[in-house]
Amino acid sequence: MVNGRAFYINGWNSYWFMDHAVEGYRKPRVRAMLRAARKMGLTVCRTWAFSDGGYNALQVFPGRFNEQVFKALDHVIAESRQHGIRLLLSLVNNLQAYGGKTQYVKWAWQDGVGLSSSNDSFFYDPSIRIYFKNYIKTVLTRRNSITGIEYRNDPTIFGWELINEPRCMTDASGDTLQEWIEEMSAYIKSIDKKHLLTVGLEGFYGPNSPKKSTVNPEEWASRLGSDFIRNSEIPHIDFASVHIYPDHWFHDQDFEEELKFVSKWMLSHIEDGDKELKKPVMFTEFGLSDLNKGFTPAQRDRFYKTVYDVIYKSAKRKRSGAGSLAWQFLVEGMEESNDDFGIVPWERSSIYRLIIEQSCRLARIGGDIQQLKALKNVC
Repeated sequence: MVNGRAFYINGWNSYWFMDHAVEGYRKPRVRAMLRAARKMGLTVCRTWAFSDGGYNALQVFPGRFNEQVFKALDHVIAESRQHGIRLLLSLVNNLQAYGGKTQYVKWAWQDGVGLSSSNDSFFYDPSIRIYFKNYIKTVLTRRNSITGIEYRNDPTIFGWELINEPRCMTDASGDTLQEWIEEMSAYIKSIDKKHLLTVGLEGFYGPNSPKKSTVNPEEWASRLGSDFIRNSEIPHIDFASVHIYPDHWFHDQDFEEELKFVSKWMLSHIEDGDKELKKPVMFTEFGLSDLNKGFTPAQRDRFYKTVYDVIYKSAKRKRSGAGSLAWQFLVEGMEESNDDFGIVPWERSSIYRLIIEQSCRLARIGGDIQQLKALKNVC
């Protein structure tokens, strides 16, 4: 809710904000992206509030932070505030990019306190849990060097995401990951009761879910140690998160079948939000790879339209589908930060129009007068 009205989100991912804000020649890209997003009526950006070990690390070692990189994150938050964009800040990566679980396990090993060399020990090793809690506390209580506002009190921050795409392959029952989410979500809420919190899930149904064989993309998806319903119903989790990557999840489907899956996948999770969780559901990443056999930009248009239409219909019916965040948007000249999903939205007029149309129709449903005023030239 914003100002007493439902807030339906058309947003995007630019994971690279903090990383680019560290260096003078790349820093202007943050402002350029935010300005362009504002023009498209986008309201929430998901970005990394972590970089553990390695180049331009925010956390150099457990409990040791690079002030220059922290100031870059301050800049990202201050710039977002200026442009009227809220941020969903992710706190650690399940994957190895920017350090992730693996880096924490290495640190524990180097300190001579590690229980196991498995990167899943991130979830159960007491020393690593202490490292991560210290990290959480440092970030949440950080006083922004530009605005003077502590992160935990800053309304520019839409919410926190515990971890990007958690999987705990060594415990398919899901108990290990469940305990970790329970502990860390309670810890975050003990420091910050003002912000929303989500897990960062891909949305797969676990081994005990009746939907594991009817909705999951394939059989492997129930064996990852995560479970959408169980993980999302933890009381401290305020909204559920789901990702959408049909081309990565299937081995033998054609594009038309993948599109059908997208609708089914989204509607299933919206139903869960309505009936099981009684919480909003956000599709915090969706993308279509340009490396697919026979890929055309027109397919990406249709993919975006499918996602946007499901969200729009959910919002119109006041159901739990709360919004979507495209993976990922860039500005010109950023080839080095692109993967096979990234787009510069204004370089293709058809997708640019789709994005703006979604912003306009969600603003109308939510009755966001300010947003509609800001978009009066395009809606």
